[in-house]
Amino acid sequence: MNSNGSPLVSVVTPVYNGEAYLKECIESVLAQTYPHWEYIIVDNCSTDGTLSVATHYANRDGRIQVHRNSHHLPIIANHNNAFRLIAEHSKYCKQVSADDWIFPECLQKMVELAEAHPSVGIVGSYQLSGYGSDGRNWSVRWDEIPYPSRITSGKEISRNQLLGGPYVFGSPSSLLYRADLVRASDEFFPNSSPHADTSACYKCMQQADFGFVHQVLSYERIHSQATSAACRKVNSYYSSRLSDFDKYGNSFLADREFSRRRAEIVAEYYYFLGISLFHRQGKEFWEYHKCKLLECGELFDRWRIGRAALIKGVDLLLNPKATIEKTLRHMRTRHQ
Repeated sequence: MNSNGSPLVSVVTPVYNGEAYLKECIESVLAQTYPHWEYIIVDNCSTDGTLSVATHYANRDGRIQVHRNSHHLPIIANHNNAFRLIAEHSKYCKQVSADDWIFPECLQKMVELAEAHPSVGIVGSYQLSGYGSDGRNWSVRWDEIPYPSRITSGKEISRNQLLGGPYVFGSPSSLLYRADLVRASDEFFPNSSPHADTSACYKCMQQADFGFVHQVLSYERIHSQATSAACRKVNSYYSSRLSDFDKYGNSFLADREFSRRRAEIVAEYYYFLGISLFHRQGKEFWEYHKCKLLECGELFDRWRIGRAALIKGVDLLLNPKATIEKTLRHMRTRHQ
């Protein structure tokens, strides 16, 4: 706690070669109306001017700490490294990705909700997402939780999502975590998947509730160097969804629900792979999904992939408009 009773928020930014956007990110933290924060920037051996930018701001404000890794870490390992550096007495933890930024009231609004509802372990919010500076290619995301609902049972929200409901966990820059949940394990993001932030949400929701501020509090920048762009290349969503379901599904679903829903997820995965045959994916794509299916205890069934492609082709001939719409839904990149 701060001397006036306000809880400390640990803000973290793990970054690699983020010189182009880091200044805007840091200045958004400095502009917060909520003053009781520390800011930890972890430079993952950047080869551009990232360290210089971070050090410049740390020299101006004592609440900013800059750590540089002794050697380059994988992306998720660097995130976990940042989480391990938060203060022992901080009550909340807020990640801000180096290419994103937060609006001035972000910390204040999120802390207010969390303080009013101690059962809440994660607080989400609306987020602007897009590219360009003119706003024409921006959209508001994570609006699936109906207004004015502010608190949802962690088990209920996870159950609905696992059963095929809308994705509600947002992205790391749109969330606030309770710090005791972050410190509960050495690796807050529990696996190396690009979607490990979603896995962390399922982990937390086993023992906490989900809060939501119905206000745009962060901005997610879309660009070709973002981690999400690499995810789109192989569409890692399907494998991560199946892996998370296997790990956390039994915590939220009855046995019969689990078996039925898992079969649906595997079928959707194969439908996606069948569609991918029409897109002439390379060896890297197919090796990735073969390995991921095997990790989940599923065979890489070429016959099943071919059958899915055949069904898609027949549907396209018989009902082209509906099939194209269905295909676009399956091929659309989804954050998990």
